[in-house]
Amino acid sequence: MTAQPADRAQDVQPVGAVRVAVAQGRLVSVRLADTKGGEVPGTISADGGGWVPDGPLPLATAFTLDSVAEDDQGQKAAQHSEFTTMTPAHTFVAFFTPEDGSTVGVGMPVSLRFSRPIADRAAVEKAVQVTADPPVPVAAHWFGNQRLDFRPEQYWAAGTRVTVALRLKDVQGAPGEFGTQSRDLHFTVGRAQVSTVDLDAHTLTVRAGQGGKVVRVLKVSGGSRGHSTYRGVMVVSEKYPVTRMNSQTVGMGDEYDIKDVPHAMRLTTSGTFVHGNYWAAPGVFGSANTSHGCIGLADAKGGASKDSPAGWLFEHTIPGDVLDVRASSGDFVPPQNGLNGWNVPWEQWVAGSALRRP
Repeated sequence: MTAQPADRAQDVQPVGAVRVAVAQGRLVSVRLADTKGGEVPGTISADGGGWVPDGPLPLATAFTLDSVAEDDQGQKAAQHSEFTTMTPAHTFVAFFTPEDGSTVGVGMPVSLRFSRPIADRAAVEKAVQVTADPPVPVAAHWFGNQRLDFRPEQYWAAGTRVTVALRLKDVQGAPGEFGTQSRDLHFTVGRAQVSTVDLDAHTLTVRAGQGGKVVRVLKVSGGSRGHSTYRGVMVVSEKYPVTRMNSQTVGMGDEYDIKDVPHAMRLTTSGTFVHGNYWAAPGVFGSANTSHGCIGLADAKGGASKDSPAGWLFEHTIPGDVLDVRASSGDFVPPQNGLNGWNVPWEQWVAGSALRRP
């Protein structure tokens, strides 16, 4: 009977390095356990000639391996060995959106951004489970090798409770790089609000509830001809009562630097916002598109007003709310630019999973 790894081995790989084999006879029992007595499940082959653990072993852990084999004459032999699995030199974590315990709009996906590039996407995706109550199929989609998003086919239903089970601890994402997280995250989908922006008509129509009842129509000014606003379905990801907007941060040179933009809500990573505007002539809202790509609404300086169009929208919007931006011209938003995967058709979305499952 032989067992691998050798007794007292150090830095043992968590996958493929541990096994027991019998040349003559068959295995009667195999027990692999850590120093606290926690047993690792494994499987003896049908012919009794071998045993392997059922899955990856925890990292940086000491184990004992005890095996008993029996030959045709009933003679038994036992073997004992000890070893320690490797301590990883490199680890990775997932930064997640939305925040644990938050209440979000119906368009909020689950978005994971990994601290290191992932080579084994199937292993990492398998270690993340997203479930909804009431139940609805949820599928994963990779955007490159450091971002993994999950969403249902249609927007979440209001009141849905979503659980994200991260079981990344000791999962090998790339050679020599292992995950460190094992935790559950929870968020709740609040009331439904899916609004429409018509850049040709210069309006933003706020619709709420399952039937999409019109709550209010606001006048807006979108991107000018040289700086058109993205078209497509966009999800609010962040809210700022007041923020600075500097054209240098979005590759537009010295065109603007506004230190106190009020009621700003992010729609894309690249810098598209719906926000208040106190510096433009009041007449542009509802009549002309004059911005550098953002969607502007009339507002008062300082971001304190809740009665201005921008202030009202800010107060009635939560992260995860949807703006469907329409126009006769302009580029469509890339789905990975912000939380905007709803622009990917469902079949294509499912095809972006490393496991190919809804």
